[in-house]
Amino acid sequence: MSYAMPLPRIAPPLPRTIRLAQGGDDPAREELAVYCRKIAYIFALQGCGDRHEAHDLAQDAVLRFFAALDRFHTDRPVKPWLLTITRNLIRDRARRQRTRRIEAFSLADIVVEPSDPEPGPEAIAALHQMQQLLWRSMQELSASDREIVTLREYLDLSYEDIANALGVPRGTVMSRLHRARRRLGAIMTHRKQASEGEVHDA
Repeated sequence: MSYAMPLPRIAPPLPRTIRLAQGGDDPAREELAVYCRKIAYIFALQGCGDRHEAHDLAQDAVLRFFAALDRFHTDRPVKPWLLTITRNLIRDRARRQRTRRIEAFSLADIVVEPSDPEPGPEAIAALHQMQQLLWRSMQELSASDREIVTLREYLDLSYEDIANALGVPRGTVMSRLHRARRRLGAIMTHRKQASEGEVHDA
C-alpha cells in the first residue's frame, strides 16, 4: 500500500536534451538545470527538514552535476546519479553539525495536486488533512526510512535506480522500503485515531 500523496510527475529530460546540454546548448542546459533543481530539492528537503538549506543543497548538487556532465552517459537515467550527489551533500552537512534538528516541512514547498481537476471544497479539505497527516507522520520516521520512502513514492525511482543511488543491493531496497511503509502506515493510523478521539471527546 502506498501512502504517498499524488505528486505531479516530473518528466525526465530526453537523451537528446542531455547531449545538447553537453555540447553547450543554453536552452537544453536550462531545461536540464530546472529538472535537476526540482528533483534535488525534494530529496534534500527530506534529508535536512529545512527549506532554505534544502534550496542551498539543491543548488550545490546541480553545480556538481553540471561540473561532471561531460562524463555522463546519455543512455543512463539522470535521477540516480543526481541523487547520489545530493545524498553525499546531505551527509556532509550532517557531519558538520553536532546536532541535527528536523523542522516541520512546509506544505507549500512541495505542490500536491488533487486527482480531480475541479475538486469541491470537501475534497480540498480532505486532501489538506491527508497532506498534514502524511508530513507529520513522515517526520516521525528515521532519516533512513524518510529517504527511501521519498525516493520510491515521491521521486518515482525504480528499485534498481534506488539501489544504484544508495549503493545497496536491490533486495535490500525492497526490504527497507517494505519496513518503512509499514512503519509509516502505523504512525499515520495512530495519528488518525488519536485525532478522531480528540474530536469525539470535544
